[in-house]
Amino acid sequence: MYIMYHGTSVDSAKNIMKNGFRPSEDGMLGPGIYLSRNASKAGCFPMHISEDQRVVLKVEVDVGKVKRITHLGGLQKTWHDHGYDTAWIPQSCDLTKREENCVWDPNRIRVIAVEKAPSGHLDELKRLLGSEDQEDNSFCTII
Repeated sequence: MYIMYHGTSVDSAKNIMKNGFRPSEDGMLGPGIYLSRNASKAGCFPMHISEDQRVVLKVEVDVGKVKRITHLGGLQKTWHDHGYDTAWIPQSCDLTKREENCVWDPNRIRVIAVEKAPSGHLDELKRLLGSEDQEDNSFCTII
């Protein structure tokens, strides 16, 4: 298990809290849920909204079988077809300066805290996380 971070919008964070993660259709590593062990990297996403509207969720991830990706091509977007659960780009390789992960199955990811959120939305996100905690995530904590 690893602790990672996911950057998203307020509305998407609420949806994740209520319904779980939904894989993206594409990205540098193909479809999946994009995460980083670097909270500041996660805080840069989504790039199309202003920084003060971004949410960073702290998550616990069962990465399963991991494929290390260090260059374009190869299994860059097809890793899952070859039996991998997660693709990982290490820090400072040719593809990115900060490490990145793409997890295929959203059931491998659990939100454990709201790391960062706009102050006007923080209480609601904490409540949503707390209600999820009461249902089946007894290890959840809210920062």
